Amino acid sequence: MSARPDSGRQGDVQGGTAVDEDEEYGVEDARRARWTATGTGALLTLAGLAASLLRLTGPAPALVPAAYALGAVVCALAALLGARGRTRRALWLLIAGVMIMAVGDQSD
Repeated sequence: MSARPDSGRQGDVQGGTAVDEDEEYGVEDARRARWTATGTGALLTLAGLAASLLRLTGPAPALVPAAYALGAVVCALAALLGARGRTRRALWLLIAGVMIMAVGDQSD
């Protein structure tokens, strides 16, 4: 039983990287992930800013609007990273931004 070095993954080598014929995700999936991360980040940013402004005008403690605003900033950063193709990092930042907003909401 002899194993050849190329018996593992099948594919062509282009530009120094191996291109697998049956890739898990294609170009269209990556484009959809970027748009989803960007759109979700922008939507959560607007929601966080709106909640921050609404809580700022009410009798809530100062921590509440600050938490919403900080969560909105984190979601805006996630939208920026999503637009640049860093969708995994954008997903984690979206989760962190929503969690910051939730902590602010619970402290009310």
